[in-house]
Amino acid sequence: MTQKEKDTLKIKIEEDILLTQEQIKDLEEKVKPIAPDCSLGRLTRLEAMGEQDVNNKILDESRIKLTRLKNALLRIDKSMFGICIECEEEIGFGRMSIRPESVRCVECAGNL
Repeated sequence: MTQKEKDTLKIKIEEDILLTQEQIKDLEEKVKPIAPDCSLGRLTRLEAMGEQDVNNKILDESRIKLTRLKNALLRIDKSMFGICIECEEEIGFGRMSIRPESVRCVECAGNL
């Protein structure tokens, strides 16, 4: 991977970190407990609880993604950045542009 590609990815990672942090803040507001005295009907309360459960799952995934992005930012200047941890081949720039936190090439990721 060229230095120019790494510089492009570094900017993308930093942008993704900021977006993910904003998403986490929004989701943390959405998953706050629903007060029992809140004037929602029974069905609406169940819907709100279901939506809260979905948001909790998205929040968990966002936190994992944030950790992976931060790790990618720490690794970007190392020689192994962009190298698949399974087959040790270079991960394509296209994949890294979409998922800069990737540690596996498309083929190895598909074999999981």
